[in-house]
Amino acid sequence: QVQLVESGGGLVQPGGSLRLSCAAASTIFNRLAMGWYRQAPGKQRERELVASITKSGTTTYADSVKGRFTISKDSALNTVDLRMNRLKPDDTAVYYCNSFPPVAGEAWGQGTQVTVSS
Repeated sequence: QVQLVESGGGLVQPGGSLRLSCAAASTIFNRLAMGWYRQAPGKQRERELVASITKSGTTTYADSVKGRFTISKDSALNTVDLRMNRLKPDDTAVYYCNSFPPVAGEAWGQGTQVTVSS
Protein backbone atom coordinates (compact mmCIF):
# COMPACT_ATOMS: atom_id res chain seq x y z
CA GLN A 1 0.00 0.00 0.00
CA VAL A 2 1.49 3.30 -1.12
CA GLN A 3 1.61 5.75 1.75
CA LEU A 4 3.61 8.66 0.36
CA VAL A 5 3.94 9.84 -3.24
CA GLU A 6 6.21 12.76 -4.11
CA SER A 7 6.20 14.57 -7.45
CA GLY A 8 7.27 17.78 -9.14
CA GLY A 9 11.04 17.45 -9.27
CA GLY A 10 13.17 18.13 -12.30
CA LEU A 11 16.15 19.95 -13.75
CA VAL A 12 16.24 23.68 -13.19
CA GLN A 13 18.83 26.40 -13.63
CA PRO A 14 20.27 28.25 -10.64
CA GLY A 15 17.85 30.96 -9.59
CA GLY A 16 14.86 29.02 -10.87
CA SER A 17 11.82 27.67 -9.08
CA LEU A 18 10.05 24.36 -8.59
CA ARG A 19 6.97 23.24 -6.73
CA LEU A 20 6.99 19.80 -5.15
CA SER A 21 3.85 17.99 -4.10
CA CYS A 22 3.29 15.08 -1.73
CA ALA A 23 0.18 12.94 -1.46
CA ALA A 24 0.05 11.21 1.90
CA ALA A 25 -2.13 8.51 3.38
CA SER A 26 -4.44 9.98 5.99
CA THR A 27 -2.83 7.92 8.76
CA ILE A 28 0.43 9.79 8.08
CA PHE A 29 -1.00 13.18 7.16
CA ASN A 30 -2.96 13.41 10.40
CA ARG A 31 0.06 13.08 12.65
CA LEU A 32 1.33 16.10 14.58
CA ALA A 33 3.36 17.49 11.70
CA MET A 34 4.50 16.81 8.14
CA GLY A 35 7.90 17.55 6.72
CA TRP A 36 9.93 17.73 3.56
CA TYR A 37 13.35 16.12 3.72
CA ARG A 38 16.20 15.86 1.25
CA GLN A 39 19.13 13.56 0.67
CA ALA A 40 22.01 15.03 -1.28
CA PRO A 41 24.15 12.90 -3.61
CA GLY A 42 27.12 11.06 -2.14
CA LYS A 43 27.63 8.19 0.19
CA GLN A 44 26.62 8.34 3.84
CA ARG A 45 24.49 11.40 3.34
CA GLU A 46 21.67 11.50 5.78
CA ARG A 47 18.23 12.86 5.04
CA GLU A 48 17.95 16.37 6.41
CA LEU A 49 14.74 18.08 7.36
CA VAL A 50 14.15 21.03 5.05
CA ALA A 51 10.78 22.29 6.26
CA SER A 52 7.91 21.19 8.47
CA ILE A 53 4.31 22.19 9.07
CA THR A 54 2.17 21.29 12.06
CA LYS A 55 -1.52 20.43 12.07
CA SER A 56 -2.23 24.01 13.12
CA GLY A 57 -0.12 25.39 10.29
CA THR A 58 3.02 26.45 12.14
CA THR A 59 6.02 26.21 9.82
CA THR A 60 9.74 25.82 10.41
CA TYR A 61 12.63 25.86 7.96
CA ALA A 62 16.26 24.86 7.84
CA ASP A 63 18.53 27.89 7.84
CA SER A 64 19.82 26.96 4.39
CA VAL A 65 16.38 27.38 2.79
CA LYS A 66 14.79 30.05 4.97
CA GLY A 67 13.36 32.83 2.86
CA ARG A 68 13.49 30.75 -0.32
CA PHE A 69 11.25 27.73 0.38
CA THR A 70 7.63 27.70 1.51
CA ILE A 71 5.79 24.66 2.84
CA SER A 72 2.02 24.45 2.71
CA LYS A 73 -0.68 21.82 3.07
CA ASP A 74 -4.21 21.05 1.95
CA SER A 75 -6.01 19.11 4.67
CA ALA A 76 -8.93 18.29 2.38
CA LEU A 77 -6.65 16.53 -0.09
CA ASN A 78 -3.99 15.22 2.34
CA THR A 79 -1.26 16.93 0.33
CA VAL A 80 1.82 18.86 1.36
CA ASP A 81 3.59 21.16 -1.09
CA LEU A 82 7.04 22.73 -1.09
CA ARG A 83 7.53 25.85 -3.16
CA MET A 84 11.22 26.38 -3.87
CA ASN A 85 12.49 29.70 -5.20
CA ARG A 86 15.97 31.02 -5.98
CA LEU A 87 17.30 27.50 -6.23
CA LYS A 88 21.02 26.87 -5.82
CA PRO A 89 23.23 23.97 -6.93
CA ASP A 90 23.47 22.96 -3.25
CA ASP A 91 19.72 22.28 -3.30
CA THR A 92 20.35 19.33 -5.61
CA ALA A 93 18.99 16.24 -3.84
CA VAL A 94 16.23 13.68 -3.75
CA TYR A 95 13.33 15.23 -1.87
CA TYR A 96 10.98 13.19 0.32
CA CYS A 97 7.99 13.96 2.46
CA ASN A 98 7.00 12.18 5.62
CA SER A 99 5.61 12.89 9.03
CA PHE A 100 7.80 14.88 11.39
CA PRO A 101 9.27 13.10 13.13
CA PRO A 102 9.15 10.04 10.91
CA VAL A 103 8.21 6.69 12.41
CA ALA A 104 11.20 4.36 12.67
CA GLY A 105 10.88 1.37 10.38
CA GLU A 106 8.07 2.85 8.32
CA ALA A 107 8.63 2.93 4.57
CA TRP A 108 9.40 6.21 2.80
CA GLY A 109 8.13 7.17 -0.62
CA GLN A 110 10.29 7.01 -3.73
CA GLY A 111 11.18 10.69 -3.52
CA THR A 112 11.51 13.18 -6.35
CA GLN A 113 14.83 14.26 -7.85
CA VAL A 114 15.69 17.96 -7.92
CA THR A 115 18.76 18.95 -9.92
CA VAL A 116 19.93 22.55 -10.00
CA SER A 117 22.48 23.06 -12.72
CA SER A 118 23.28 25.34 -15.61
